Amino acid sequence: MYKEILQSIEGVEIYPIISLIVFVLFFIVVTISLIRMDKNYINEMKQLPLNNEDNKKINSGELNEKHA
Repeated sequence: MYKEILQSIEGVEIYPIISLIVFVLFFIVVTISLIRMDKNYINEMKQLPLNNEDNKKINSGELNEKHA
């Protein structure tokens, strides 16, 4: 059913080509932006979940004392 509907649309063969081009361009832009990104920023973001204030308070016992 879908095959007949798609075959009846004029110029339908351009859509897969356009979607492939958009995907490849997006992939290239993301790759280039990651390569050019500051390495210190990447390391800072990598450590962020481990270095937030709540984790420091939990590890030092401050947060537990407040809520107790």
